[in-house]
Amino acid sequence: MIETLPARPLLSLRPWRVAQWASGNVGSHALRAVVRHPRMQLVGLHVHSAAKAGRDAGELCGIAPLGVAATRRIEDIVALKPDCVLYMPQGCDFDELCTLLSAGINIVTTRNELQHPAAMPAAQRARIEAACAQGQSSIHATGSSPGFATEALPLVLSSLQRRLDALHIAEFADLSTRNSPEMLFTLMGFGGPSLAQANEGRAQHLRHAFGPSLQLLADALGLSFERLEVHAEVALARHDLHIAAGVIKAGTVAAQRTVVQALHAGRPLLSFTATWYCGQDLAADWELLPDGWKIQVQGDAPFELSLRFTTAAADKAAVTPGYTAHRAVNAVPYVCAAAPGIRTVLDLPNIIPDLRAGNV
Repeated sequence: MIETLPARPLLSLRPWRVAQWASGNVGSHALRAVVRHPRMQLVGLHVHSAAKAGRDAGELCGIAPLGVAATRRIEDIVALKPDCVLYMPQGCDFDELCTLLSAGINIVTTRNELQHPAAMPAAQRARIEAACAQGQSSIHATGSSPGFATEALPLVLSSLQRRLDALHIAEFADLSTRNSPEMLFTLMGFGGPSLAQANEGRAQHLRHAFGPSLQLLADALGLSFERLEVHAEVALARHDLHIAAGVIKAGTVAAQRTVVQALHAGRPLLSFTATWYCGQDLAADWELLPDGWKIQVQGDAPFELSLRFTTAAADKAAVTPGYTAHRAVNAVPYVCAAAPGIRTVLDLPNIIPDLRAGNV
């Protein structure tokens, strides 16, 4: 008999007890969403910085005090016995994950290391599965991209097809209003020279981030591809570009484009293209759309969908983290109700938010 899950998980007799792991931009946004959720209770906050330890979670995340003290000790989180941990650090620590899961704590994470179990290193997957079995817990990886844009949304769109020739996902991000000099100039390399090593590094990073998601999508649709190819390139500024973070000089990197594509019979079957740019005055003829995604479906019912973010530039910093954080928060009840193990979008029902307190 095939086990099925209800469209909505049964409500528990008490609120879901949730602990937040990390309080960066996305983590803080998730924490505030938990506090406002009608069926969730924030019980803990794990932080990395010693300067944050002991401080009130609400104060750290820009809201009123909550009476929840931040901690750096995983033992403190385990002792709270939360139903779920929202795991959102900058890096993924499998020791931490296994400790939580083996203690019976479910996890929703925005890390992409667990996006597609079959693509994980065998030893890592075995450790996680064993921890889930011991604690009778489950873990699910999601977010906006990869996640919603590369899995949940394409699965819905492809439901109109009986033959799929190709599905292409394009992501656009206008970074000209982002006042983050260290991120843009130091970490991402905007305003610098075009370096083959940097392009290759970015290509491999997106291969690891989006390749498993494309494989999961192919598996869900009953498709197969022979190989995964990645390519990264840059476009240079034709003239000086004055952006919120500073100045991008003419002849330096002003846009980056990375393509991850799954090939079948020598042709792209599934692809994800990320185009991040700091201005449109480029020495290259690139398609530059406003922030959002464009999805092209080629098959026996072909169409194109554009999904644009409508937030004003001045509000981007406050709103953008929600695209990643909210889906993770909304997934908590479904992951808590799921069978033990690594659970993907294919294992869970459609994630439906409870919006009764969404405007509080």
